[in-house]
Amino acid sequence: MKDFFSILKRFLPPYKGDLILSFIYNLLGAVFGVFSFVMMKPILEILFNITEPINEMVEWEFSTSALNHNFYYYTTQMKNDYGADSALIFVGMVLVIAVALKVGFTYFGSYHIVNIRNAVVRDLRVKLYHKIISLPIPFFTDEKKGDIIARSTGDVQEVENSIMNSLDMFIKNPIIILVALIAMIKMSPELTLFVFILLPIAGGIIGRIGRTLKGRSRIGQNLMADLLSTIEETLSGLRIIKAFTAEKKVESKFTKENNDYRRTMNSLMRRRVLAHPVSEFLGTMVIVIVLWYGGRLIIDGKGTMNGADFITYLVIFYSVINPAKSFSKAYYSIQKGLAAMDRIDQVLEAKSTITDKENAESVGEFCNSIHYKNVTFSYNGERNVLKNVDLEIPKGKTVALVGQSGSGKTTFVDLLPRFYDVNEGSILVDGIDIRDYKMKDLRNLMGNVNQESILFNDTIFNNIAFGVENATMDDVIAAAKIANAHDFISATENGYDTNIGDRGSKLSGGQRQRLSIARAVLKNPPIMILDEATSALDTESERLVQDALDKLMKNRTSLVIAHRLSTVKNADLICVFNEGEIVERGKHDELIEKDGAYKKLYDMQLL
Repeated sequence: MKDFFSILKRFLPPYKGDLILSFIYNLLGAVFGVFSFVMMKPILEILFNITEPINEMVEWEFSTSALNHNFYYYTTQMKNDYGADSALIFVGMVLVIAVALKVGFTYFGSYHIVNIRNAVVRDLRVKLYHKIISLPIPFFTDEKKGDIIARSTGDVQEVENSIMNSLDMFIKNPIIILVALIAMIKMSPELTLFVFILLPIAGGIIGRIGRTLKGRSRIGQNLMADLLSTIEETLSGLRIIKAFTAEKKVESKFTKENNDYRRTMNSLMRRRVLAHPVSEFLGTMVIVIVLWYGGRLIIDGKGTMNGADFITYLVIFYSVINPAKSFSKAYYSIQKGLAAMDRIDQVLEAKSTITDKENAESVGEFCNSIHYKNVTFSYNGERNVLKNVDLEIPKGKTVALVGQSGSGKTTFVDLLPRFYDVNEGSILVDGIDIRDYKMKDLRNLMGNVNQESILFNDTIFNNIAFGVENATMDDVIAAAKIANAHDFISATENGYDTNIGDRGSKLSGGQRQRLSIARAVLKNPPIMILDEATSALDTESERLVQDALDKLMKNRTSLVIAHRLSTVKNADLICVFNEGEIVERGKHDELIEKDGAYKKLYDMQLL
């Protein structure tokens, strides 16, 4: 339970006001709850005519004895003046008022807990989402997308359903138990001491059963993450699955993972449902033992209670049983929530390996050059993807990067916005190491158009204006015209207010690419990074996109990863990559004359 309270300590401090009010209301509810049970005693005494007449009042004071004495005085007077029926009605009305106050205060206690519960879950989601978008890209190369989704949805939901649901119980029930035990001690210290011995034994048995739940819950949540990853991969690759008639293959994988999850959850839930019958059985045993022991005290004349006192004592004791049993249910539930929180914390506590250094410099413009200075890089310490690469790119020049797949081109450009940090060497922008700049400022100098257009399930306007604050419709239209996108946008049903679907699924490849270009145009950065932006387009779309790219690169410093060499003939410099090294560099005509690696690539594309 230490982990449970440490979680509460992390998230509850902003809501101390609600917590204090909930405590006060629940305390009042517990007091009136016990008072309503104590009212059983005069009812029994009136029914069985065992009341000792009290004909004198004592001075009112805030003590149990004075309140009890004067209550019996009024009961005696009412019984003498109006009969036992009226006295019974009087006691019954007091009982009704006490119960009304009890349920009212209990409601207000829970009312404030609801505020805390929903606010904490909201804060947890915000922290997790903020952490996800702030973590560097290398973190996500080692994680399944479905697992991250599972932690952000299913695990957060489990924390809400188990830990936060138990919050009300952990505030309310200890107060109920404490107030009831105080009343029980006052009625019979000897019998209550006996109860104190029995309850921990029952609690220990229940706790022993529940200790394995946390580990099993973590296994179940990991299996659910695998399931979500499989579903996400299936949806993303549905065209390929159908094209290769691989439905049975992926279905077999899904079925196996689904069955593994079912078996684990069966084992978990069987232990979980054991909580109620075990606690019910132990609770009944405790009541029977207390009934036997208390009965002996009365029969032997050793106790201070009479029959009415003992029945009232049992009623109060029984009011403790349900809150105590709910602890056992909550204990089982909390174990599952703690396992979910462990998985969430693996993200929340993940170290950001790419961060701003202390006193990082601001940068608002690009003035001179970009210099890759003897850069070496590898993923996770494995083989070097880039090897001692040295390249200077003057402002306003277009540099094309060509070479076979896997030669290091994309890694080369990913280092510039610090998606990854170099292992050796440095990258300088205007003579300053990019690690000395504020990351946000550095990335604001750059625009990206990727091979796969990254669009969002939103309107065309919002996709083009993405990341640009206060963009007007005129600004967006101007950017779309430069990107050769305005005509097809105008032809859609709602123009710039048209929703383009998930990842732009309602648009063609060329249309998606032109929206990406329009987005880059609107950002208007001095440095452009183009990653094989025309590689997967038909001839007409390629012509329109290439024309848009030419407009985009005009008067900008551009790094272009080229798949079709015909698109980079006019580049100021072409660099040929091979196995992480620049093996040739020069203009198109110079490289053709060299008759080296570039000429071979060019000739292959002419065939």
